[in-house]
This record gives sequence, structure tokens and C-alpha cells, in this order.
Amino acid sequence: MDLLYALVPLSLLLLGIAIAVFFWAVRNGQFDDMDSPAHRILFDDDPADDTSSAQQDKTPAEKP
Repeated sequence: MDLLYALVPLSLLLLGIAIAVFFWAVRNGQFDDMDSPAHRILFDDDPADDTSSAQQDKTPAEKP
């Protein structure tokens, strides 16, 4: 029974911290856009311009 006197205030403290973190996240915009990140993976990225790096890696062909 004595343990409950310690666990109840500790659980209330943890609940208060969880609520404070939730409101901090809402205030900082963590929940503003819930749909776009889920759909972003479906779109292709634009291909990078690798022609300059590919040309630098090639060695010129030797003349016979």
C-alpha cells in the first residue's frame, strides 16, 4: 500500500510531461500536414545531372 503513495504521484507527473510534450508538438506544427509525407514516396525524383561526373571518370581511348 505504501508503494501506491509513490506510484500515483509519479504516474501523474509522467502524464503531465506527456501532455506538455504533446502541446509543444502541436504548437511547433508537427501535426500540420499529415497527408503529404505519406504520398511523397510515390513521386519520382528528378534525375540528377550525372553526365559531367560520368565524363570525368572515363579515360580517353588510346590511339593505336
